[in-house]
Amino acid sequence: MTVSGGVDMEAGGAAAGAGGAAAAGSSDDEARCGGRFVEDWCCACAGLFAGPNPMMARYLYALIFLVTNLLAWTLRDYGNSALAELQRLKVCQGARYCLGTEGVLRVSLGCFLFFFVMFLSTVNTTKVQEWRNSWHSEWWPAKVVLWLGITAVTFLAPSPLVQLYGKVAHFGAGAFLVIQLISVTRFIMWLNDCCRSEITRKRCHLQIQVVSIVTYVGALLGIVLMYVWYAPSPACKLNILFITVTLVLVQLMTFVSMSSKVKAGYLAPGLMGIYVVFLCWSAIRSEPHTEICNKKAAVATSADWVNIASFVIAVIVIVAATFSTGIDSKCIQFKKAEGESEEDDIPYGFGFFHLVFAMGAMYFAMIFVGWNAHQTMEKWTIDVGWASTWVRIGNEWLAAIVYIWMMIAPIIWKTRQVGSSAET
Repeated sequence: MTVSGGVDMEAGGAAAGAGGAAAAGSSDDEARCGGRFVEDWCCACAGLFAGPNPMMARYLYALIFLVTNLLAWTLRDYGNSALAELQRLKVCQGARYCLGTEGVLRVSLGCFLFFFVMFLSTVNTTKVQEWRNSWHSEWWPAKVVLWLGITAVTFLAPSPLVQLYGKVAHFGAGAFLVIQLISVTRFIMWLNDCCRSEITRKRCHLQIQVVSIVTYVGALLGIVLMYVWYAPSPACKLNILFITVTLVLVQLMTFVSMSSKVKAGYLAPGLMGIYVVFLCWSAIRSEPHTEICNKKAAVATSADWVNIASFVIAVIVIVAATFSTGIDSKCIQFKKAEGESEEDDIPYGFGFFHLVFAMGAMYFAMIFVGWNAHQTMEKWTIDVGWASTWVRIGNEWLAAIVYIWMMIAPIIWKTRQVGSSAET
């Protein structure tokens, strides 16, 4: 969506007219870069009681997703006694922790099926007048009943089917992570383009330079702190490898962005540096708490309030990441849509939105069980285990590769086009 703004000014002379045109251009640029969030909230509030409201509907779907996450966590940490009463759930040969793990998979399966049904019933919706817009944005009692009914049915499913879903969920969760990192990378590049526009650079040149330097230095500082916290001795070879590769990736992204052909500035590599450092930190934090090089994890385990706060923040991040990725249907478009959007077009892709939430259901199942349905998870922990560590490290490396490719791909394609035109 593009937000357009204008300034209606009455001018008495040519100078006033020129000033009005400049003000209008400035307003257009600011609206494009900063008005999207305001427009969404205004539309949601103004149209709350005025028929189908897809802008407000997405927040209600996020609430359903959040409740499902909390239900899965409750069954994992406190549901062993309840699940033990169900004969069909006895699949782990007396290992009671598997009941909690299987409870997570069943809740995730119910959430996945609900959003997949919504995906099938709303995919390819293009206009707000279609009945599928009403189904997506209204009929909440029916959809709540559908969600609860599907979740209840999954607790009657045979255990082999649930275990099979747990294996398939690895791939769905991986696809979710790929789409998420593409969405994050696109947002960083979009923000960089906005800040590098001519009007923005004239008005906020100093502020942009300060933010660029702070993000880049912050990424380097994060790497130094990880060396101090998670690589206290030469014996921590794996952590040293992870942190060193992260340092190399940050420098490589900066080199590519500052090259003479790209000229993207320091802001984009600084923000991407913060992102990959965060992914590396998350990966090391996911190492088992018994690991001698992970002293910070041991501190978190000994302080209950720190562990609980980390868990709550992690759940909120899961929901927020799923929500933000779901409304960014353009992140997987390989060709730009031709023509301008019309007033009766839907504000975001309904089908893609529900598909991302369906994959998000697989993702939260994986991080609640540490990407391994056969390991024990401590209470108030999330995404802990060697499988989780390597998944996050792979996600970090892939994020850097995607960013570098997005930077150099336009240059490569432009060179090919010039070469092909020269041959003809």
